[in-house]
Amino acid sequence: MASANLNLRDLIQNDWKNILNSCFEQEWMDHLERELANEYVSKHVFPSVSDVFNALNLTAFEDVKVVILGQDPYHGVGEAQGFSFSVPNGVNMPPSLRNIFKELATDVGVQRTHTDLSDWASQGVLLLNSVLTVRANEPGSHAKLGWQKFTSTIIGSLNAREKPMVFMLWGNYAQQVGKHIDESKHLVIRSAHPSPLSANRGGWFGSKPFSKANDFLANSPIQWT
Repeated sequence: MASANLNLRDLIQNDWKNILNSCFEQEWMDHLERELANEYVSKHVFPSVSDVFNALNLTAFEDVKVVILGQDPYHGVGEAQGFSFSVPNGVNMPPSLRNIFKELATDVGVQRTHTDLSDWASQGVLLLNSVLTVRANEPGSHAKLGWQKFTSTIIGSLNAREKPMVFMLWGNYAQQVGKHIDESKHLVIRSAHPSPLSANRGGWFGSKPFSKANDFLANSPIQWT
């Protein structure tokens, strides 16, 4: 599927295609597609091409209720599936996800074991990484390809949407990416990152993002189970 003519636009299957159409007319997107095509041919890259836009395809623009912003995909074999913080069921639970589930349990009493978060995505939780691909065992390796321009357009389009939503900004990186969100319209929940290094310093446990989100959503809460 990867080739010198990789066409990312064709991988988007819903209203995001129109929202993001202008991105695909830009030179930086041409560069991204060329570089990414070469990476898929010459390196071991995650997730698979067909999974790169899973977050967008499972959570249409008009359906977004919550945005959970990550940095880049997991870089281990079998982990990345196109959703921030999520891994397929049966894969070892990453430490950040383990801490997310600990907070979920204390916040709303949900004892979750399924590591695949696609059920959240299907309810309107956009599980978006700022960078959508990565080389195997090389975290941050695609940080300079241009993905941030693309995902910044996603964040900007959501910020401009009239219907309010919740932005969960976990850690300094996510908070920097989301610094221009209109808090007169949307709920922004800031906390430490759930990774062990950050979470154990304080600011993650007890942040109650899940109950805060559902309080804001009121008539259409997320079933976090």
